[in-house]
Amino acid sequence: MKIINVVGARPNFMKIAPLMAAYKNAPAIQPVLVHTGQHYDERMSDLFFRQLGIPQPQVNLGVGSGSHAAQTAQIMTAFEPILLEQKPQAVLVVGDVNSTIACGLVAVKLGVKLVHVEAGLRSGDRTMPEEINRLLTDAISDLLFCTEPAGVENLAREGVPAEKVFLVGNVMIDTLLKNRQQAEDSPILEQLSLQSERYAVLTLHRPANVDDPAVFGGLLSALEAIQKDLPIVFPIHPRTMRNLSASNLAGRIEKMSNLRLIEPAGYLDFLKLMAHARLVLTDSGGIQEETTILRVPCLTLRENTERPITAQFGSNRIVGADPENILPAYRQVMSGPPRTGQIPPLWDGHAAQRIVKILLEKL
Repeated sequence: MKIINVVGARPNFMKIAPLMAAYKNAPAIQPVLVHTGQHYDERMSDLFFRQLGIPQPQVNLGVGSGSHAAQTAQIMTAFEPILLEQKPQAVLVVGDVNSTIACGLVAVKLGVKLVHVEAGLRSGDRTMPEEINRLLTDAISDLLFCTEPAGVENLAREGVPAEKVFLVGNVMIDTLLKNRQQAEDSPILEQLSLQSERYAVLTLHRPANVDDPAVFGGLLSALEAIQKDLPIVFPIHPRTMRNLSASNLAGRIEKMSNLRLIEPAGYLDFLKLMAHARLVLTDSGGIQEETTILRVPCLTLRENTERPITAQFGSNRIVGADPENILPAYRQVMSGPPRTGQIPPLWDGHAAQRIVKILLEKL
């Protein structure tokens, strides 16, 4: 049984790695890995393949960046001949990036079964491009694998038949648990002169936060206060850097002596940075999950989350982008224990094996 597995952007790599490993114990499945090239620079792509032990893709579409419409169209146009040539029994997509919906649409229009890993997540915010990708991919998928009970409930509410839906756990957590010990060998703390639990980590990349100078400026106001008593390490996303350079906010960043901008980090370096942080501030969905497993306090700089279990069970708090909300939450975190929260059910490092078992049964 041939299954084409699609990756495109950095968050996909952590999700596909355990599946590619699990296929090795399923000789009835012939996996084919297709990289759309949605993230294409060395740090955002090649380094992750090496560090996570992902086999080199049989196909790289080399699409690169572009607007949502242009990128989605280019992926569809490039993926269709691959599908016609390979004739797989199924296409498996992960997450919620443009590659996910683009390849999903091509598959179902050619009558190929579609499998969505990380299905059912909903923020309720349709201004997020990822939310649209999630809704549409789930609507056309034949098998839907969920990371948490809320995903199952969302799909039931949307009318997806229960026999298509499976609660299996979280493949990204499979990757984290597998690499947790290896990440401890990273020299990143020494390189940055950091002490365990005496710094914060920041990531910002969502358009709602970094495209609007007023919102970005408000976030900087909170960071100005926090960095006065806690160093903040900020692996800066290319989008965020472009917006900073094009605005008058760069001067405020330069004045923050304890806010340390670094290049986007490799997986193992970033995992170690998160694991030893006193606090993580982020607008990323995946980091909410990773900090939950690491039991590191996380402040999510958004008004919503598609991963509610991280706030119900885990160490995550949804605080928005207003400094009036961020700073009180920060002070609460700093007055509490450095390790908080619980581990969600089935986040045990074996989600990929469950998925492959179900694929063998259902396809």
